[in-house]
Amino acid sequence: MQIVMILVPVMLILVALGILLFSWAVKNGQYDDLDGPAHRILYDDDKDMIPDDAKQPKQDANSNSAEEPGDSHKY
Repeated sequence: MQIVMILVPVMLILVALGILLFSWAVKNGQYDDLDGPAHRILYDDDKDMIPDDAKQPKQDANSNSAEEPGDSHKY
């Protein structure tokens, strides 16, 4: 029975500490954006994986001003 006299105050102190830590985290914005970090990790390194030639804009097929590569002869 004497252990209860020790455990109850220790339990109350731990609960109060948990509530204080949770309220501190909420006030500092810890739980503001829950979806952002989950989606951000999916798009972190994608720019480095795109080849350099794919980054250049493609020319229009109907454009007469630029020749196609390999079309060096005229009809």
